[in-house]
Amino acid sequence: MPKKGHEEHTNHEAWAIPYGDLVTLLLAFFVVMYSLSSVNEGKYRILSDALQAAFRGDTRTLEPIQIGEVRKGAEPREEPTMIPLPLAAPPVGQPDASGAFGGGESLDRIASQVEQAIAASVLADWVVVRRGRQWIEVEIQTDLLFESGAAALDARALPVIDQLGEILRPFSNPIHVEGHTDTVPINTLQFPSNWELSAGRAATVVRRFESLGIEPSRMTIIGLGEHRPMASNDSSDGRDRNRRVVLVVLDPAVANATSAGVLPAAPQERPE
Repeated sequence: MPKKGHEEHTNHEAWAIPYGDLVTLLLAFFVVMYSLSSVNEGKYRILSDALQAAFRGDTRTLEPIQIGEVRKGAEPREEPTMIPLPLAAPPVGQPDASGAFGGGESLDRIASQVEQAIAASVLADWVVVRRGRQWIEVEIQTDLLFESGAAALDARALPVIDQLGEILRPFSNPIHVEGHTDTVPINTLQFPSNWELSAGRAATVVRRFESLGIEPSRMTIIGLGEHRPMASNDSSDGRDRNRRVVLVVLDPAVANATSAGVLPAAPQERPE
């Protein structure tokens, strides 16, 4: 007899799978509906206005959107009005915030006093005074001021420097102190080259002026080495002329131009 096949069993619980999916979807639907029902009205209005402006191209303004209730008694706060204050004029001879000097004295008066002091002494061969419309130069030979290869003031030079400092102190004009050397090379631990030697000599004069009461902000140290010669270095006399310290007393207008980045001219190129 042929064998009977096993009867296939029908799954009577297959309905549970789609039913579970349906319940899950309904739960998710009601959760979303609940969340939408509790949306913040203010944030929703901001989002709505932003979407309308984006899609319709409405004109944008900087006016704030009030969210929530306005408290009683609260009034719009006005922005403070900025009142510009007038800038105070800098003291005579002192730089202002931009580095510019204010005021000044007559260069002729300074030159006259220096020339009178030099003429009344035995220093006429050591000191030269030159005048310009916007500057004066007081050139001092460094053989009077310093020993060879040194930057310390010689005892003979102190009366000269002190007398010049007393003349310049009451005035307000800016002063550039330039150090110059000849072409004889120097290579020491203190002065590796003529650059350092010339700057060191100018700094020594500035420090002496400061000790005499000249305002430090009026003075500038400039070391030029052997690169601004007054004469040829091929002769002993020429090298003597090139070894010098030059006090350049400036008109305030020239000082302002210098502070703005305009470098002072070489001695032989200064405007007449």
